[in-house]
Amino acid sequence: MRLRPSALGTVVAVSLAILLAACGSSSKSSTTGSTTTPSTPTVPTTPSPPAPSTTSNSSVASSTTTAASTANFNSCSVVTQAEAASAIAGAVTPGVLGSATVEGGLACVFYGSSALTPRDPNVAQPDSVRVVVVEGADAVTWYNNYKSKVRAQSITGYGDQAFWDGGASLSVLKGDDYLRIAVAPPDAAPSLTDEEQLATVILPKL
Repeated sequence: MRLRPSALGTVVAVSLAILLAACGSSSKSSTTGSTTTPSTPTVPTTPSPPAPSTTSNSSVASSTTTAASTANFNSCSVVTQAEAASAIAGAVTPGVLGSATVEGGLACVFYGSSALTPRDPNVAQPDSVRVVVVEGADAVTWYNNYKSKVRAQSITGYGDQAFWDGGASLSVLKGDDYLRIAVAPPDAAPSLTDEEQLATVILPKL
């Protein structure tokens, strides 16, 4: 069956109208059915700076103080005024600190009533009691250094090893401690017996 030209035009027009309507409906349903949310741009993060070191000046100061106190041990902390007086058999002054060049530390010095004036705790003198303790790794070095310079006479029963220097003092090495005692009575030579007496009192404190 052949359609007339007028009828064919009508069919084409109707078909186009239906097709356009279908496309419009599909496009609308796809856009209204969902809401498009614009994406949030990614912001690059800046790396945090490294945390400051936890090694503070206080810890450095602490280690420095420890080293200093080890080198300059307070020898007066191991001997009392009464103990020094008993060793020299007479009244003595409170202990004062002075340099101890022989031992490389600080000496605690007690003076009897007849000790000459002015009194210099850095220098040994009659009627005095000198006690020195050197602590730490250098103790054995100072002990051996002094021992090599005198006519050392070995003595047993005190610390790990001990010697009498023949005329002035008793030296004792106990662990990491070097103890040197010099008891000089006012009118007599230094006494090993007096120094041994004081050593028996001090060594248990080290």
